[in-house]
Amino acid sequence: MDLSVPDENTKSVILTLIPFRKKEVIIVSVSHNKSAAKEGRLLRLGKDIVKHRQKYFLILPGLAWYIVFAYIPIYGLTLAFKNFRANLGIFRSPWVGMIHFQNLLLDPAFMESIYTTLWINAGRLVFVFPVPILIALFFNEVRLGRSKKVLQSIFTFPHFLSWVIVSSIMINVLGHNGLVNSIGGILGADPVSFLGSPSLFRPMVYITDIWKSAGWSAIIYMAAISGIDTEQYEAAEIDGAGRLQRMIYITLPGIKATIIVLFILAVGHLMSGGFEQIFNLSNPATIRVAETLDMYIYRITFQGSVDFSFSAAVALIRSFMNLGLLLFANVVIKRVSGSGLLA
Repeated sequence: MDLSVPDENTKSVILTLIPFRKKEVIIVSVSHNKSAAKEGRLLRLGKDIVKHRQKYFLILPGLAWYIVFAYIPIYGLTLAFKNFRANLGIFRSPWVGMIHFQNLLLDPAFMESIYTTLWINAGRLVFVFPVPILIALFFNEVRLGRSKKVLQSIFTFPHFLSWVIVSSIMINVLGHNGLVNSIGGILGADPVSFLGSPSLFRPMVYITDIWKSAGWSAIIYMAAISGIDTEQYEAAEIDGAGRLQRMIYITLPGIKATIIVLFILAVGHLMSGGFEQIFNLSNPATIRVAETLDMYIYRITFQGSVDFSFSAAVALIRSFMNLGLLLFANVVIKRVSGSGLLA
């Protein structure tokens, strides 16, 4: 038997009488009014927004940017499952299902571009990723304040140059008639095609990437180093630890979490990134070893017959690959070090 007793707070108290071994057991349950609870949560949220309105105003531009340029364009991924026609637009173009993905997997150039992308970006992890860490450790050991500021300015300045300017500098310095070959010609050496040799293209990618971005990326690690308690260094110095020992046993463990997060994010971009660099540094002589997935998308989209639906299918597959690599890296790093980017 159930007895409902309403109270003044829009709750209902239910008394249930259940026979058990010739006795009646009373079970009391309280059910809240869900709509009232929801209104209460919304009211508290509104009060929090009003209370912290300055913080919400600060994040509003970034939030608006993500909504306009990141979330709304997500609908464009439906092009991968449609046969896009410009006169019909995205919404009215006919659906074709998985036909673009089937054609994509049958394209040998697509599979080769995946291999090229993995090869180049895996090299970035090996040769480019550790350099900002070394620069940050070097800056941390520089004792002269003015020299430190000058070095920071020198290392971070290339970040503000576009890849068009960087590629022009490389052509003037390392081109067939560039500075290096001109000096070599004076000394009697044969000219070297630094930018036109397929075997030298990938090393040039890594060198220019280090020169342009390593100093700027080191700022993140320098900020992490500044958060390490200085008493640890003082105690280690009293115990007789040298600079190298303090670097290995205090500085590196102190920025371990930052290194892990940035490494996982770098693995999550293995199938993308570097389009501007490779587009400006590559040429017909090196295109065989330079056609990454981004270059492949550019070629099938803007060269020859334009097929936006096919390009959207490639971009969607690339996004799923990056997501899978990120999750895989997070699992591996979490098992090895005990901490990761995701729970």
